[in-house]
Amino acid sequence: MSIVVTEVEKRFIARGREVQALAGIDLEIEDGEFVAMVGPSGCGKTTLLNMMAGIALPTGGTVVHDGRTIEGPNQAVGYMTQVDSLLPWRTVFQNVVLPLQLRGVERRRSREVAQQMLALVGLDGFGHHFPTELSGGMRKRAALAQLLSYEPATLLMDEPFGALDAQLKLVMQAELLKIWRNSGKTIVFVTHDLAEAIALADRVIVFSGRPGKIKLIQPIDLERPRDIFTVRFQPAFQALYEGLWAELAPEISKGEAL
Repeated sequence: MSIVVTEVEKRFIARGREVQALAGIDLEIEDGEFVAMVGPSGCGKTTLLNMMAGIALPTGGTVVHDGRTIEGPNQAVGYMTQVDSLLPWRTVFQNVVLPLQLRGVERRRSREVAQQMLALVGLDGFGHHFPTELSGGMRKRAALAQLLSYEPATLLMDEPFGALDAQLKLVMQAELLKIWRNSGKTIVFVTHDLAEAIALADRVIVFSGRPGKIKLIQPIDLERPRDIFTVRFQPAFQALYEGLWAELAPEISKGEAL
């Protein structure tokens, strides 16, 4: 089992009062599984992802990754957010090789891996460019290459494609599925796009409004490999979307009413 979340809750102080972000979260994610999490804004999806990364700790309960209880920064995962982590004063190649340098990987080996990762995401030949010289989609590819460079077995992704236009988002979704299929990595993917969650995931986790609780865990029984560009037109996809939206829509309405 890759990740085991047991009776997790999270409370914090905001403007002098206690806020409960998560309550009673129990979740198991298998090795190599692709899990998507959806829910209204403020329901604690990103908070749970942060606890898997060890940059936040639960108020109660435990989060275990690869058999180890997370009690601080979890260097065994890769974390990709909506805002990429590329340093503007470094070239694309220098950004991709940076995590390897920080881990003390031998120079020749780190350069070989960086070149391999750039080729993997379709950026071969762009290593000498700076991030400002790339399109939005190319920046996402560069950030993905950086994430993959140190070979984390688990990828945590918080709305990584949220800022892209519809066409680029589809391209990046297809790229991610190809990498996941070929690598066997575990992926936990937070999104506000229900169609994106269904198209990508093995299971979709629906959260209630704050305090966030798991309302539904829906297996996605669409055949793999999936064609990201056509899967949305399948009747089974439409049925899954309607069923999940029926669970999600009331939670979004509650959030808007707060």
